[in-house]
Amino acid sequence: MDVAILAFYKYEGFVAENLSGLLGVGVPNLDLPMPLGISYYTLKLVTYVVDVYRGDAEPRRNPLDLALYASFFPAMTAGPIVRYADFAPQIDGRKETLDRFVAGIRLFAIGLSKKVLLSNVVAILASDMLARGGSSIGAVGAWSGLLAYSMQLYFDFSGYSDMAIGISKMLGFEIGKNFNYPYISKSVTEFWRRWHISLSTFFRRYIYIPMGGSRVSDARLVLNLSVVWILTGVWHGAAWNFIFWGVFYLIVLLGEKFVWGAAVSRLPGALRHLYVIFVFMISWALFWISDLGELGTYLAALFGAYGAFGASKPWELQAWAYVPVLVVCVVASTPLVPWVRSRALSWCAGRPRSSDDYGVGYKEVGSELLCDCSGYEEVIESKGGRIALWRILCVACDLVLLVLMALSIMSVVAGSFSPLIYFGF
Repeated sequence: MDVAILAFYKYEGFVAENLSGLLGVGVPNLDLPMPLGISYYTLKLVTYVVDVYRGDAEPRRNPLDLALYASFFPAMTAGPIVRYADFAPQIDGRKETLDRFVAGIRLFAIGLSKKVLLSNVVAILASDMLARGGSSIGAVGAWSGLLAYSMQLYFDFSGYSDMAIGISKMLGFEIGKNFNYPYISKSVTEFWRRWHISLSTFFRRYIYIPMGGSRVSDARLVLNLSVVWILTGVWHGAAWNFIFWGVFYLIVLLGEKFVWGAAVSRLPGALRHLYVIFVFMISWALFWISDLGELGTYLAALFGAYGAFGASKPWELQAWAYVPVLVVCVVASTPLVPWVRSRALSWCAGRPRSSDDYGVGYKEVGSELLCDCSGYEEVIESKGGRIALWRILCVACDLVLLVLMALSIMSVVAGSFSPLIYFGF
């Protein structure tokens, strides 16, 4: 029933429009306004039904408890998609502490800065390049616009996820991380273990594995992956470009599984990384442009059909002005900050070794774990380290976050360009 309601609201117009074109008759289009966040809280309710049915969680006798889970406002409109079995114990047993509240504020500040100071800025370049069209901007403009959109999408959604997780911490709830530096991946399979983790987990746990997962024949595996990726594309939006996007990833993942995966795995790390960058950037073009004619023109521009600059002069592209912020975005999309933090932690603890000595593998640390300053004090003290220096570094980081928060608020108050992409899903 939950899925039927989602399908009706989200896809009624798309089905009516395509049936009208196919049959040559006017199929009524109700043009219904889509309830905000319906794609997310519908999947959450699915996890409730399935988790209770499987015995992974107890049913809630109090309807207000179920309402709290379904409408938990930090994650209601754009995720993360919290599994009921993970959330249920916290309804009765959540813990509120000052350290957790402060960590939540820090994480919220990081997320807001990602959204307002990075995503919103590069969104201007992306929108400008798309509006001008591929024939006008050529390969340089098309790739710069696509790079800008790739960064806009990442910092928009990961920023919102950080804000949602941060607010949850303030309220005493723990929500798992949703992004783990996906742009550093060296295979497309790895990319989808790091991108939109809660959605990938949902499809794997509630669709892919019940269908047999990967422990089936090759033919059945192709069917399982086809179902999952077509549903993933359809879930993102009622438009053909999202279906093409899902099919694109289906083809690439099947290629990695059966055709070129072994060859790619033998390449040097840098080449494997470039391969993944090329794949996800092309995929974001499919994700970004809903008009199929515009999409074809833009893809042609990417591969040089209109020359380097199209109908524009090099200085008319105005992409050069965004080079500094794009560089910042590229750096911020890597685990450089966790690496620096791990080095500082090692130094303050008096042992210049890998942060893994302290349970902090920097490639696996997301923003939500970077906000816990007091949690490492016991580690440093137990090793006889420089606890005073660690506290000074934490205060300095808090001051930086305070400045970023102030700049973000000023930008929001000024009414700067701020589309929140995933509110549309």
